Amino acid sequence: MVSHNGLLRVQLVVERRQVDLGGRKVWALTYNGSYMPPTLRIRPGDKLDLAMKNTLNEDTNLHLHGLHVSPSGNADNIFIHIHPGETFHYSYQFPTTLRAGTYWYHPHPHLTSAPQVAGGMSGILIVDGLQQYLPANLRNITEHVIALKDFQVQGDEVRTKDLHIGAPTNRTVNGQLNPAIRIRPGETQLWRLANVSANIYYKVHLQGQRFHVIAHDGTPVDRIWAGDSLLLAAGARFDVLVQGGPAGRTQLQTLPYTTGPGGNSFPQATLATLVSEGGSASPAPLPTSSFAPDVDLNHAPIAVRRSVVFSENKDGTKYDINGKQFDPNRVDIRAKLNTVEEWTVRNVSDEEHSFHVHTNHFQLMSINGRPHHGHGLQDVASVPANGQFVIRMKFKNYTGKTVLHCHILNHEDAGMMAVLEIVK
Repeated sequence: MVSHNGLLRVQLVVERRQVDLGGRKVWALTYNGSYMPPTLRIRPGDKLDLAMKNTLNEDTNLHLHGLHVSPSGNADNIFIHIHPGETFHYSYQFPTTLRAGTYWYHPHPHLTSAPQVAGGMSGILIVDGLQQYLPANLRNITEHVIALKDFQVQGDEVRTKDLHIGAPTNRTVNGQLNPAIRIRPGETQLWRLANVSANIYYKVHLQGQRFHVIAHDGTPVDRIWAGDSLLLAAGARFDVLVQGGPAGRTQLQTLPYTTGPGGNSFPQATLATLVSEGGSASPAPLPTSSFAPDVDLNHAPIAVRRSVVFSENKDGTKYDINGKQFDPNRVDIRAKLNTVEEWTVRNVSDEEHSFHVHTNHFQLMSINGRPHHGHGLQDVASVPANGQFVIRMKFKNYTGKTVLHCHILNHEDAGMMAVLEIVK
């Protein structure tokens, strides 16, 4: 669904219905009747009018993950409750400075975020404009949205209760089990990799290929970098360039990954099959120098330094930030508009946590004391088990109450979320 003349009007109907997943009929939680709902495409400066109709028997709401937009009123306000049978009208006015890249949308009601996302409620939102930074010969290349969603089955329905993060699961690309992605030998494509699952991590690898990263978490990089594999913690995204190899078939995989001695082990699995066929093209030289304008907080004056501590109890039933469980009526951090803060995020548990903050992106400065150069801003970062990282964040444009939390949604629902209020 694409904006026209600066406006995108959308109706999203939330309903439980039967869908076809992997060749079987199962009950799932859907937007507009689909396990893989519409992809929304906007441009910087656009307005989005979105009517959400809730036909479930429980509250829901909507969060536009990663987008720099007001957290107040009828915009990206996760404190809104849309009750059963209600229709709520969201209205978002995006700034002209909105960064191009891949984002996603999902529900954010406290206590039921994990069940609703695991049940199927997640979709992709794209801010157009990445191509402007590419050489002219790569500005009209084929794009593929690669939304990584997993589902567990219980009886004839997608499991939403008693979710066990490390349990066997079905990993899909756009709701399909091992679909074919077609490319010509030598052809360059833009892939939008997005982890829109509730809880799990993906370590994505394409046999015999490297991913050339042009954006991370909806922020174009200042310099393109390449990796044999990319770790997508819960909620993370990468926009990458991929070139077709010799004619044949190649597997897009997620590699084995463990989130620590107290965490979960995710096995290797095939996500999709890349089919290289048809007329060959001469591989285009990929840009290796600077890409998008540099956003660097290395030398920014620091207004406040804070410590944010993620912890959990031994039973894995209670999760805290700075020793407290989430309370929507309590402000945990108060930050001033137009200032830069430096946070040391410490994890005193035996498992990784997927740190995420709403409204503003951050720069990851160091991990366990070692300087980190990510070539851009991000909104998700995995904090190591019994480790820490340092971030810097500038609070721009918007005031109001928003949140930071672990994007492993089981952990968020169990208390690992805090209120951040941005004030003038």
